[in-house]
Amino acid sequence: MEIKDIIATIKKGKPNIKSVYYVGCGASQAELYPAKYFLEANAKTLRIALYTANEFNYATPVGLNEDAIVVTCSLGGTTPETVAASKLAMEKGAAVIAITNNGNSPLAKACHHLVVHDWEGSYSAKMDKMNKALLVAVEILNQYEGFETYDAMIKANQAIYGIIDDAVKSVVPAAQTFAEAYKDDEVIYVMSSGATHKVAYSFSICLLMEMQWMNSGSFHDGEFFHGPFEITDKDVPFILLMNDGRTRAMDSRALTFLERFDAKTTVIDAKDFGLGSRVPGGVAEYYSPMIISAVLRIYAEQLAIVRNHPLTKRRYMWKLEY
Repeated sequence: MEIKDIIATIKKGKPNIKSVYYVGCGASQAELYPAKYFLEANAKTLRIALYTANEFNYATPVGLNEDAIVVTCSLGGTTPETVAASKLAMEKGAAVIAITNNGNSPLAKACHHLVVHDWEGSYSAKMDKMNKALLVAVEILNQYEGFETYDAMIKANQAIYGIIDDAVKSVVPAAQTFAEAYKDDEVIYVMSSGATHKVAYSFSICLLMEMQWMNSGSFHDGEFFHGPFEITDKDVPFILLMNDGRTRAMDSRALTFLERFDAKTTVIDAKDFGLGSRVPGGVAEYYSPMIISAVLRIYAEQLAIVRNHPLTKRRYMWKLEY
């Protein structure tokens, strides 16, 4: 069933939805963030929240009832906390949409409606999860409240794959330079704003801490001047992700400060890849996370090569009971 039809089916049975909850863990939770950000920014009456799965399970919001839509997400569909959250939402009477790459997984069986996303084959395929989650949000908003920029979002939703595929062709040299420069750093800080905020978070906790065993911290660059900027100094390593959208001024302010004190700064800027010229109607900010995430994947791959530490290497995950 198409996403548009899924939301139409839900609305037919639940015409008075009040809450939309996004639930996942790690990278999957982060990949739900652009959808949550979009819906929260544009909905007039809907209540929106994003949860890590076990907090949703242990500190369940009282709004989780028959007037809620819950969107759960897990790449392989086997994350126990997310499967439990999906089942809990069904028990509470919510309409549950699961997004996963595995249509036969436990998560796929613990939902009312299933969205299967791509993953293998290209860098744009790896962004399909994030893009489909955003499309769910677009359909929820348009069908429940109406959205005047709906057509522009649909066009962008279709165009983003080609934009990503074009962008990643050009970045390997810059990624190699980054990898050589950062491979021995004891800690790397990552920051951004807007819809890309959780891209910084997921790169920090998943690509660096999980997959490279490198110490890292991430923060919203709107918060940079309310504490974290005190560690800025010459050669302290930062990655700054810059949006094509309304919060770009915060990204620029952070960059000015980093350059003022000669911090070791790598900038990945959505504008460098022509996003705004190829996505219509001023909606580029909602697609900045996808293009930046794809580019960052190449940066991580090059870092793994120079450090001789494959992205698949683990010492605890999938190996111990925890």
